[in-house]
Amino acid sequence: MSNWIHDILDQFGLVGVGLMMLVENIFPPIPSEVVMPWAGYAVSQGDLSFMGVVTVGSVGSFLGALLWYLFANWLGQERLTAWVQRHGWWLTLSCSDIERMDKWFERWGHWAVFSCRMIPGLRTLISVPAGFAAMPIGKFCLYTALGTVLWTALLAALGWWLADHYEQLVAPLSWVSTVVVAGLFVWWLARFVKDGWGRHVAKP
Repeated sequence: MSNWIHDILDQFGLVGVGLMMLVENIFPPIPSEVVMPWAGYAVSQGDLSFMGVVTVGSVGSFLGALLWYLFANWLGQERLTAWVQRHGWWLTLSCSDIERMDKWFERWGHWAVFSCRMIPGLRTLISVPAGFAAMPIGKFCLYTALGTVLWTALLAALGWWLADHYEQLVAPLSWVSTVVVAGLFVWWLARFVKDGWGRHVAKP
C-alpha cells in the first residue's frame, strides 16, 4: 500500500496530500503515518513547502473526522439505541453502555477528542462516539483541529528532519497503528465471547 500512496503523492503533490489525509480518516487502513512523513520528505527535497503540507494535510484530516462526527450525530442516540436493542450483542454494546458513553463524554469528551487525534488507530474512531454523544460541534471542531494540526505538523517535521531516511519513521509508526487496531479487535472479541454471545444465546 505504501508504494501506491507514494505514487499518488508524487503525481499530485499538495492536492494528493490533502486527498490522502481526507481518505485516511474515512478509510483508516490508509495511514497518515505514511502520508505526512512523505510530505515532510518532499519538503526536504524542496518540492513542497512545510506550511503547505501541514495546511492541506490538516484540512483533509479535519474534514474526514467531521464527516464521521456528522454521520454519527445525524444517526443520533435514539436510532442507535433502537439498533443496539436488536443487534448490539454482536458489537457487545448495550443501552447502558450508551448511557455511560454519554456521561463520560460530557465530562472528558473534549480531552478525548484532542488526544485521540494524535493516536494511530484511534484518530478516526473518536469522531463516532463524539457524534453519538452529541458533543457540541464547536467544541468538537476546536479540539479536533488542535489535535489534527499538531499531529500532521509532527509527522511532516519528522519526515523533513529525517530527509532520505524518513522511511525509518514510517515502519515503526505503521506498526503502532496496527497494534492499536489489533488490540481493539482482541478487546472486542473477548467481550463478544464473554458477554455478547452469551446474552444472545440466553435469549428464549
